[in-house]
Amino acid sequence: MLDKDKKGSTHRGYYWLYQDNINKLLVFDYQPGRGREGPAEMLKDFYGTLQTDAYSAYNSIVDTNNITLIHCLAHARRYFSDAIYSDRERAEYVLEQLQLVYQIERDSRALNHDNEKRAASRQKHSLPILKKLGSWMEDQYKQVLPQSPIGKALAYSIKRWDKLCAFVYDGKLHPDNNAAERSIRATVIGRKNYLFAGSHESAKRIAMLYSLIGTCKLHNINPSLWLKDVLTVINDHPINRIKELLPHIWITKQK
Repeated sequence: MLDKDKKGSTHRGYYWLYQDNINKLLVFDYQPGRGREGPAEMLKDFYGTLQTDAYSAYNSIVDTNNITLIHCLAHARRYFSDAIYSDRERAEYVLEQLQLVYQIERDSRALNHDNEKRAASRQKHSLPILKKLGSWMEDQYKQVLPQSPIGKALAYSIKRWDKLCAFVYDGKLHPDNNAAERSIRATVIGRKNYLFAGSHESAKRIAMLYSLIGTCKLHNINPSLWLKDVLTVINDHPINRIKELLPHIWITKQK
């Protein structure tokens, strides 16, 4: 983005995405930096489960809040995908075991399991696979070079294994945050098209649009139809009922 205080150069700002896959809500929060201040402010009144990558900024936040931190299995999987060229046998074994876990997830969705049945299925089928895999990783780590790609992949997972496997105990949770990763793609496409925001304030307004349009998509709402209707009625809409125009509430009035 352009920064009036840094003429002749651009400033790297950051969009932090917070996504609720249960209620199908998301918000992009623009921050000028990547420190803990942004998520600390956003999450100060939050309690519950927070699924993230392994970025360290979250650690001190969950330590001081009533938050349970879990990690994304897909992030761990990528380390092993990247390590195939270095140690195909070990990397492919891990990928095969994780594929079994994801197949159990697909089977559960096909059977329309509710949260309770999904958790029971995971604990019966996925948990033994993950326990065996965790022990195997610890044993294999002793046999590889720590700084090799496979060594780094094993170390990443071993350090976070409990948080990577926590989803098996709660049917509401997902094994990964791939849904959030898909939502982030909009910002990547946007950056390629408009290159940069004109100011910090412009970046915040762009974040608002990403939040509203992204929530439309989570609810299978055509963003153009929602925007057209909202712009038509917003001038006469009572300010104390403005939340009714948010996509997830607006859609309930259309049925």
